[in-house]
Amino acid sequence: MNPSRLRTRIPTPCRSLARPAGRAPRRDRSAGFTLVELLVVLVILALVMGLVAPRVLGYLSSSRERAAALQIQSLGAALDLYFIDVGRYPSAAEGLGALVQRPGGLARWNGPYLQQNTVPLDPWGNAYAYAAEGPQSYTIVSHGPDGRASGGDDIAPR
Repeated sequence: MNPSRLRTRIPTPCRSLARPAGRAPRRDRSAGFTLVELLVVLVILALVMGLVAPRVLGYLSSSRERAAALQIQSLGAALDLYFIDVGRYPSAAEGLGALVQRPGGLARWNGPYLQQNTVPLDPWGNAYAYAAEGPQSYTIVSHGPDGRASGGDDIAPR
């Protein structure tokens, strides 16, 4: 046996204190991530967001449209109750506000016909458009996300 092989190296307990003057301390490479690893993770996250975000936004817009349609149906039911009590639908001047506040000169008004004290806004924060089409018909429309009439994204009952 070779005696030089049998010698073991004894580690110094304060190896970092024993470095020569003027040399920077060595960094422990297992303590962090490399730039390449971080870039790979960022690319993977960007790909996942690119695939998932359009679907989530699609669900959000379709759910707002469904919520607007349901609110229009609810307002229609309240207008039908108003019609049963008063004998006509609210005029264009009275609007949907007649469902929560008694219009002047009505003796048979038994409202409010909505649970809230105000007429709800559509899911985009705009007021519903109400039009009285004679004493026995009406139209309620949400103008959608752009809030403009005839924008192609209007929501009306079917």
